Amino acid sequence: MPLLRRVPGFVAYYWVDAGDGVMVSTSVFEDRAGAEASVREAADFVRDNLASLLPNPPQVTAGPVVAAG
Repeated sequence: MPLLRRVPGFVAYYWVDAGDGVMVSTSVFEDRAGAEASVREAADFVRDNLASLLPNPPQVTAGPVVAAG
């Protein structure tokens, strides 16, 4: 969290345990530039600190919010 909060445009972050060892994180930014910066920061953090704990590389998916409640 502290890493993402420093990225310009940060709005929110969610971490979900989907079960069976599957984890999903969602980051919300004001614009695409912030989202792309967060991917670079997170990739560096995972490579430097978590790579040995993850059996598969993370998948990154991006897109605009089309509905919110």
